[in-house]
Amino acid sequence: MLSKVFIVSAALLALASASCDRELMKPVEWSGGSFEWPCEATKKIYVSSGKYISKNIIATRGQIYKDDVILALPRYKPGVPATLAKVSLKQKGCEAVLQPFPCWTSQEEGNCQGLQSVVDLYLDAQEILWVLDVGVTNTLEAPVRRCPPKVLAISMKTGKLLKTLDLSGLVAQASRLQYVCVEYSADGRPFAYISDAATRSILVFDIAGNKGYRVILPKAIVAGMNRRDVLYIALTRKGCGNNFLVFTYLSSGRMFQIRTDYLRSGSTAGRVQDLGPKPSKLVVLGTDLGSAVFFRFEGKPEIYRWDTNTAFQKENFQVVYKSPNCLLATQAMPDLRRQRIRVLESNFPDFIQNTVGCGAVQQINLMSGSCN
Repeated sequence: MLSKVFIVSAALLALASASCDRELMKPVEWSGGSFEWPCEATKKIYVSSGKYISKNIIATRGQIYKDDVILALPRYKPGVPATLAKVSLKQKGCEAVLQPFPCWTSQEEGNCQGLQSVVDLYLDAQEILWVLDVGVTNTLEAPVRRCPPKVLAISMKTGKLLKTLDLSGLVAQASRLQYVCVEYSADGRPFAYISDAATRSILVFDIAGNKGYRVILPKAIVAGMNRRDVLYIALTRKGCGNNFLVFTYLSSGRMFQIRTDYLRSGSTAGRVQDLGPKPSKLVVLGTDLGSAVFFRFEGKPEIYRWDTNTAFQKENFQVVYKSPNCLLATQAMPDLRRQRIRVLESNFPDFIQNTVGCGAVQQINLMSGSCN
């Protein structure tokens, strides 16, 4: 009798687990930015003061921690009450609701102790979220320098701020910081790498030593370009004991990489490798935290996977996902708990052109796999 009870219980648990899995397989969708407010009065104050304009909010980057997706909401336009937020993968109702992360008090525009405009995120193996805050708001309309640029380290286990990296001594007036990634050296020391598109450089920050320096990249990486637009970086691990930083400008005709131990030592002369020509302009979306890099070609919905252990050539690019009509991916994010890759996508071009109506359409979808 007991064995029958055990079998039935196990079956029920399996069904419950499958149901939960199906819940987490569904796309997470929303338009503009609907927030979870402390109270209705607070929302009214934000609306009346122009600090909350839903259609001006868009998520461009994200990282997954357990059942939540932490999102960067850059302050491209006025009316963005929080520039770092989270949504649950267990979406309730028709649309996901944004929750400021780690809290409302950390989002005050003009308060340099808080967040001004978050443009990129990186979640490391120690469950620390690294947040790149450029300090400039209203970048698409009338840019305002609110505070110096910085990278914040936030413990995902506790939600507490662990450290702030002040980047003000590493940037020039023209600097445009865009992407961040973090790794640990063989002796356990963390290092942050930040791309600076305007100055053709990568900022290297020794976090334990609380010091950083600028690595100027070779002129070859901007050859044939009319302007320095977007400088993508992606941290890859090739299984040979060395990590590499893959990088390219959007308008560059070629892909490059450098071993990160060379970056950390500051010995980069002659160390940058030219991986070859790009078939077209491409947008780097992220990695699988291993050797794979995900990307799409500019304006195209197909996402490709390239294993960096292979040559950077067309025959090694595998189509792994295609975004729905009118949407384009801005990030590919590892979901470690479920061993999946998820995609953050939106109608970002429409957002830039102010043709989104009530707000940009945004969603988080599975790159592959389904409950079926």
